[in-house]
Amino acid sequence: QLQLVESGGGLVQPGGSLRLSCAASGAALENYAIGWFRQAPGKEREGVACISRKDGSTYYADSVKGRFTISRDNAKNTLSLQMNSLKPEDTAVYYCAAAYLCVVVLSTTPDYWGQGTQVTVSS
Repeated sequence: QLQLVESGGGLVQPGGSLRLSCAASGAALENYAIGWFRQAPGKEREGVACISRKDGSTYYADSVKGRFTISRDNAKNTLSLQMNSLKPEDTAVYYCAAAYLCVVVLSTTPDYWGQGTQVTVSS
């Protein structure tokens, strides 16, 4: 059973950066499409970024394209999300998630997800 634990959230000023990490146990991340989604109060869940299982292709929501970078370290069994040029609208709980396909990670209910880490962008 794959287990995911996020870390790295916090409070940052607009324009700042944060790096989120996701540590996996119980299975190898390379066997999954793995990514991030976020949930803000009063808003629908939004798929943020994903790396595919098959060829490592990356996918980003339009709202974060050019600002966020997703990466996976198979040797350490970890996933990261580098977030630059943060905006107040990026404020949300960020969840690491895994499924067979990125379309599932980003658009529907993933097979696995962690407990989330809070990101707050505010001056």
